[in-house]
Amino acid sequence: MTRFAVAFCLFTCIGCAHTAEPAGPPPTDLDPALSGMLQKDGVRIKDGAKTVMELWFRSSAPKGANNGEDSVTFHDVQLGTLMGVVRFPERGSDRRGQTIKGGTYTMRLGFYPQNGDHQGAAPQRDFLVLSPIAVDKDVSATPAFDALMDMSRKASGTPHPAVLSTWKLDAGAFKPGVAQEGESDWVLQTKMGDTPIAVIVAGTAAH
Repeated sequence: MTRFAVAFCLFTCIGCAHTAEPAGPPPTDLDPALSGMLQKDGVRIKDGAKTVMELWFRSSAPKGANNGEDSVTFHDVQLGTLMGVVRFPERGSDRRGQTIKGGTYTMRLGFYPQNGDHQGAAPQRDFLVLSPIAVDKDVSATPAFDALMDMSRKASGTPHPAVLSTWKLDAGAFKPGVAQEGESDWVLQTKMGDTPIAVIVAGTAAH
């Protein structure tokens, strides 16, 4: 058994509704330039026997300036940077509770605007913004906010982008696997390269 698999066996929440297990290599329909940037073994999130989503983050954490954004945890990653991909084997949902069609989507780093419209969405402003792989083809691009939102609306089919809440973890707080936080949120802790991160993989934010 690989060290990755052992970690999930040790830390996955046994008997809980949501669990994590290795997902294997990235989807075969990805462009080689994209799949070559990703982990060789992703993470599969399950709700009982049902697969909710599969995620593959970059094999090494990206670096770049973000112009001193306030209230963010990824201080050294530029807005719009590719963080990984997520696959929904069937219809899923995002952090807003919006329906997401089955398929594969890029995940780029976004920060929600400080305009008062997102009060209570999350303590931090970091989000993974989802876009269909068919419309997001330039892996090295860092789309500006408006362009990123336009791409993501093709995933949600609504005026709002499709998003998952994320944040960078302190190394001392890292516990790989899935655990429940609060009444309804299920949080995956994993790594992007050497960087520990968290993603809310189930649960809807009040907005």
